[in-house]
Amino acid sequence: MSLFIKLLKLRNYASVSVLRWRNIGQTSLDVNTNVIKDVILYKSNNDRFFKMVNFFGIAQFGFWTYLSLTAYQTLKDIPVSQSTESVWWRKINFGENRWRNSLTIISFLIGWGILAVSWLYTLRAVKYLILRKGGQQATIVTYTPLGPNRMFTLDLANVSSTQSRTAATSFIPLKVKGHWFYYMIDMKGEFRNTVLFDHTAGLKRVWQN
Repeated sequence: MSLFIKLLKLRNYASVSVLRWRNIGQTSLDVNTNVIKDVILYKSNNDRFFKMVNFFGIAQFGFWTYLSLTAYQTLKDIPVSQSTESVWWRKINFGENRWRNSLTIISFLIGWGILAVSWLYTLRAVKYLILRKGGQQATIVTYTPLGPNRMFTLDLANVSSTQSRTAATSFIPLKVKGHWFYYMIDMKGEFRNTVLFDHTAGLKRVWQN
């Protein structure tokens, strides 16, 4: 009796698996990506946040640049006491050329690095993703540190999603062939057409070098 029940459960499981597979296959085949007009797949209106990010980057760049100039202009080469009773940092002559130049360069690089990261993050954040008429191309619109949005159109064959929409938690990284780094789709944004997204820009593509 127990063997019969196990066989019955196994048959039911197999039937459900086959049905699921058929549904997935039919769903993929039934999706018509040959759209008759441009379709917005994704949008994210987060202008205020990126303005704050870039304001922070510019402010930090200004602060560290000022600190760099101050270090270069005000630190004087004055001999310091080498007494054993002095703490270690009091024995360092920060006005000596090697120390002054090092502090100047390091301060400037920190400011420049913060600004570069904030700008790069802004330029790689996707604001709109548009499937163009015909379904063979997509337009990616990103934020910019200053001025209007940045946009470019490319073939879908040159876009690869490294993570599916259903599996992503915070961001979906989009790899664009010929571009450095990834473009980031924030999951807090709005997916206007999930089916078309999953079967066009949301696909993972393998390119041959």
